[in-house]
Amino acid sequence: MAVGSGSAPATGRPTRLPRSARRKQLLEAAQDVFVAQGYHAAAMDDIAERAGVSKPVLYQHFPGKLELYLALLDTHCDAIVAKVQSAMSATNDNKERVRGAVQAYFDFVDHESEAFRLVFESDLRNEPAVRERVERVESGCIAAITDTIISDTGVSRARAELLASGLVGAAETAAQFWLAAGRQVPKAEAEALVAALNWRGIGSFPLQGDPT
Repeated sequence: MAVGSGSAPATGRPTRLPRSARRKQLLEAAQDVFVAQGYHAAAMDDIAERAGVSKPVLYQHFPGKLELYLALLDTHCDAIVAKVQSAMSATNDNKERVRGAVQAYFDFVDHESEAFRLVFESDLRNEPAVRERVERVESGCIAAITDTIISDTGVSRARAELLASGLVGAAETAAQFWLAAGRQVPKAEAEALVAALNWRGIGSFPLQGDPT
């Protein structure tokens, strides 16, 4: 993001952006700072400078650093859950559903913004509001996969949730390991490997009404 995208023009008069555009600009600047410095080391001064605005402008949109951080978490937590939900609804091919869910996690950790650090590597995990949002990612993804497993296999909810948690855990852990190890395996191949591993497990459960 351009640091000076909201700064004053040559006339010295501040640039007035629509509220939604200003909010988006501030969130992008905050994400850069939080990812680079972590929550505790980041300062509202740094974020305002990164966005090219004054601190009063920043405080007009977000009353404090925590509210700004939570707004970012909401955006990214909702996005990854939506991607897993989309993977479940995009096709009736369960093998493709597994592949799509795995890809959702790899896409998230591989994004150039490194926003995954806000969700999976937050230095504010002991804050209840942050912990609730991080847990919501896991529970939301598990719920999406659980409903699909129940629909297709007829197993109980408790059993479906256990299976779904295994799929989610494998995808998340493998994606983060792949990134931390330096992307030694090409992304598409890494996704295919993890998807194949998961499919060999979940694919052994027969569909409802399938005599095999």
